[in-house]
Amino acid sequence: MAPRCWRWRPWSSWTRTRLPPSRSIQNFGQHFSTQEQTPQICVVGSGPAGFYTAQHLLKHHSRAHVDIYEKQLVPFGLVRFGVAPDHPEVKNVINTFTQTARSDRCAFYGNVEVGRDVTVQELRDAYHAVVLSYGAEDHQALDIPGEELPGVFSARAFVGWYNGLPENRELAPDLSCDTAVILGQGNVALDVARILLTPPDHLEKTDITEAALGALRQSRVKTVWIVGRRGPLQVAFTIKELREMIQLPGTRPMLDPADFLGLQDRIKEAARPRKRLMELLLRTATEKPGVEEAARRASASRAWGLRFFRSPQQVLPSPDGRRVAGIRLAVTRLEGIGEATRAVPTGDVEDLPCGLVLSSIGYKSRPIDPSVPFDPKLGVVPNMEGRVVDVPGLYCSGWVKRGPTGVITTTMTDSFLTGQILLQDLKAGHLPSGPRPGSAFIKALLDSRGVWPVSFSDWEKLDAEEVSRGQASGSPERSCWILRRCCGCWGTEPTPQASTAAAG
Repeated sequence: MAPRCWRWRPWSSWTRTRLPPSRSIQNFGQHFSTQEQTPQICVVGSGPAGFYTAQHLLKHHSRAHVDIYEKQLVPFGLVRFGVAPDHPEVKNVINTFTQTARSDRCAFYGNVEVGRDVTVQELRDAYHAVVLSYGAEDHQALDIPGEELPGVFSARAFVGWYNGLPENRELAPDLSCDTAVILGQGNVALDVARILLTPPDHLEKTDITEAALGALRQSRVKTVWIVGRRGPLQVAFTIKELREMIQLPGTRPMLDPADFLGLQDRIKEAARPRKRLMELLLRTATEKPGVEEAARRASASRAWGLRFFRSPQQVLPSPDGRRVAGIRLAVTRLEGIGEATRAVPTGDVEDLPCGLVLSSIGYKSRPIDPSVPFDPKLGVVPNMEGRVVDVPGLYCSGWVKRGPTGVITTTMTDSFLTGQILLQDLKAGHLPSGPRPGSAFIKALLDSRGVWPVSFSDWEKLDAEEVSRGQASGSPERSCWILRRCCGCWGTEPTPQASTAAAG
């Protein structure tokens, strides 16, 4: 197999080929007979779940060595590619992860896709324990007619596009329409709406990609509808994101007071965070704004609104069938009480004209390897407290363990628990005894397959270059297609063909 040069070859062009057989662990281990017997642990995925798991293991076992494998060239997962560019404070956790990665008992190997470049079984053979922390890298499909039309995207892909995720760099959403519809009412939906409506001059000082900033400068989107199947009490966004939308420069909210009738009495017993959120929604929808706020809204050239009790039924095509022209929504009502509340159709429908549809109804994990059990309905690896069912020595943490719910602190707690369970098993003698070669074996295996891992020090050189260029352009860290950074930092100028692809 020819060497896989990550500086040149587009990710999408790499075919999934059968892996050449690995050399015997026993034979390889003969070269490491003097290796100190220390727990060799592998973590798959370098997002919050992966780093928090590694952090716990290193903190609570003084001799453990942790190797982190990541399919992207760069670490940090959704902290880098999923957080809105105008929320830099959320990315501060990267500083903590960086300290973990710099530990002399931790190593990062980017550009290695587990399940393709190396199997989970090969990792299990090389390490005392393997932790799957690769997150939820897919989106929930709408499963409605017209979903495949041009102009329909997942919010996940849209977020990846403006954050510089390599696999989404060619998304090229058409923003020439007047109205966009976002399906879903969580924080990601509000992030996407905010980015669509924020004045580009405000985004210029963030780390949004050049391509996205250029497209948003040309955008004609003036109205964004954020649609949910249920009512105001069931929204999944938080008060911080709502407040940002209400205060967004140059925009005005569009809320129907009828949607909030009787809500005041129903929120009296709600938990404080939910109560505060509902009170802000109520005030915005039903109270007359003050003179200054009224003037601001009157002068606004853009608008956003929440549509409740609506469920998508069909994406409507343009007359020539070449792109989206609207979406058909079923009117719903709520049945059930509390957590059992669900939206059921009333039989009425309405058509909402739009030129862009973004689906933000949830993320889901993918199966990583045929040897790893996977529940396609729940989108998780079946586990008991982080122990993968029927696979000794294999663990999981984060979204692939519990599903795509919660915030970063939820993932931190979850990952610490998995780390704790693993160390308990190690202490109890439930993990393999004797030395394991760890990364020494895996690196030799990858080299034989033409895979070139990216170390954390490699990544820091790329990051330093990116920050330097961002400062020169006036932004804190302007993201762009990472392959261009790789070429420049490693002293290799791309071919004309590669340069064209990188700039895309």
